[in-house]
Amino acid sequence: MAGAQARNSLLATALALCIGGFGVVTLWRVWRAQPPLPEACIPTGDAPGAPDAGMVRIPAGAFRMGSEDFRPEEAPTAQISVPGFWIDAHDITNAQFARFVRETGYVTLAEREGRNADGSRRPPGAWVFAEPDEVKNLEDISQWWTFVDGADWRHPEGPRSNLDGRQNHPVVQVAIEDAEAYARWAGHRLPTEAEWEFAARGGRDGAPYVWGDEPDSDDAPKANRWRGVFPTLDLGSKGFKRTSPVGCFPANGYGLYDMAGNVWQWTSSAWSEDHRITDASARAGEGAASYVIKGGSFLCAPNFCARYRPAARQPGDTAGGAVHIGFRTALSASPTAERR
Repeated sequence: MAGAQARNSLLATALALCIGGFGVVTLWRVWRAQPPLPEACIPTGDAPGAPDAGMVRIPAGAFRMGSEDFRPEEAPTAQISVPGFWIDAHDITNAQFARFVRETGYVTLAEREGRNADGSRRPPGAWVFAEPDEVKNLEDISQWWTFVDGADWRHPEGPRSNLDGRQNHPVVQVAIEDAEAYARWAGHRLPTEAEWEFAARGGRDGAPYVWGDEPDSDDAPKANRWRGVFPTLDLGSKGFKRTSPVGCFPANGYGLYDMAGNVWQWTSSAWSEDHRITDASARAGEGAASYVIKGGSFLCAPNFCARYRPAARQPGDTAGGAVHIGFRTALSASPTAERR
């Protein structure tokens, strides 16, 4: 212990001498004093959710879907009615997905060999984010997105990564067909875009954020999102710079966690530029190139994306997974469930 303390003291002194001033030493000591990040924030298990046991009852109602204040694909707003349903209180975790794979032997899309658009062989893998050294503009996403051979749900950032300490984090690198396979195994389904947005609003109809009218602050973060200048500087949300365990940020008005940030979530609605017609094609869009994803992720920043809002929407490519996309499941309300 004494030797380690001596080495730490020597390192601090060296930093001060190399850069000059005592501010570096102070920052280094603050960094050393930071407590380890939690591996769990709320109680979780590996079983699928069930009504009143991991799933939250969303009452039937009507709401104003979309927004006319941010992006074109969110407009126009429309009054939408939604029947009552159940939805998972949190994203499906690595532990839950691992149980599904263990019991079924399921192999995800990222773990299978595929084909590129030109018909050439594509090895197993998925899309991974990496902070670039420099950025020419924010239009070219290839500056920070790379298809990594061997990336999959067990190895989110590539074959050298693993899930150590991340059993309670949302599962990622899952394509929509993987999410649907899990949902079928659990006896559930994916939520439609309208159901997802209605649930995300938590009773705050028309509010721009799941927590209310004002953006959150870095001092009191309400979502795991990019804090800094995307894609080169992220100060982290509560210390997290990638995914965080489910439930580390305040639940919305319905008691749902991470309906903003952390990871995007698949819905069953085939993508359309007009959100008013997506649910007409929900689960009927076999062969659709993309489906609606909602919620934003840890990569969304005010200067880029900024889609950690209930009205925000984006097309998710059916061809594979990504390091910032996960899912949660839903369940239509049954007469039994209605009586609970």
